[in-house]
Amino acid sequence: MFKIGCHLSASKGYVHMIDETLKIGGNTFQFFTRNPRGGAIKDINYADIEEYKKLALQNNIEIILAHAPYTINVCSANEETRRFGIDTMKEDIERIELLENSMYNFHPGSHVGQGVEEGIRLIVSALNEILTKEQKTLVLLETMAGKGSEIGKSFEEIRKIIDGVNLKEKLGVCLDTCHVYDAGYDIVMDLDNVLNKFDEVIGIDKLKAVHINDSKNPYESHKDRHEKIGQGYIGLEAFSKIINNERLRNLPFYLETPNELDGYKEEIEILKSMRK
Repeated sequence: MFKIGCHLSASKGYVHMIDETLKIGGNTFQFFTRNPRGGAIKDINYADIEEYKKLALQNNIEIILAHAPYTINVCSANEETRRFGIDTMKEDIERIELLENSMYNFHPGSHVGQGVEEGIRLIVSALNEILTKEQKTLVLLETMAGKGSEIGKSFEEIRKIIDGVNLKEKLGVCLDTCHVYDAGYDIVMDLDNVLNKFDEVIGIDKLKAVHINDSKNPYESHKDRHEKIGQGYIGLEAFSKIINNERLRNLPFYLETPNELDGYKEEIEILKSMRK
């Protein structure tokens, strides 16, 4: 099954997100656990969760992806900021556990002048506090474009994080097509070798999801500006290869392009038409 969906607002609940997903021809979706710029989280709606589980089963929605808010930075130089990020992630994961079929994606963070090694040390320390043996939710490190002092711009940086975490089995990776292209991995002209490199450094078994986005900026620009599918520097031909690649085709794909619901519907139709 081609698992494809987009990023949706969770403001009206999980059942509403299933309804919107089905309207646009999707069978999975991504959502922010709370306001992406931070803030308090809504009370748990247990009735909505139970109805969601039934509808997900009925409509073959096997897995969804929760996204941490952008404001968290567990490798900040500020201890209060790090504590906010750790506590937010703990609370998010506790709630996601209620869904039973969700992964949790987060941006590793920015070292803000402390250096990559110190940033990685702080991320590892945070994850060793956050992850528990009991949790079923897989936590995904997102590949980053390398803007500013972002950590996760290289497969080696992500590998170092994984190596330092005690509960490695609770971690996976979400590959963002815009980010890796902007970071200097040529998925347009050399997709197979990029995936070979990923396998060599991290292990292809750790790759659990794909953010499928075109890029407004050229290769190795380190800008991180998403574009609609086929309208950026990555292009339709490359996306056809990505969604049909044997090592990627069974993963869930999530659109984060600058679109409204109708635009996502069009993109899903385009991607489905290219699926072999």
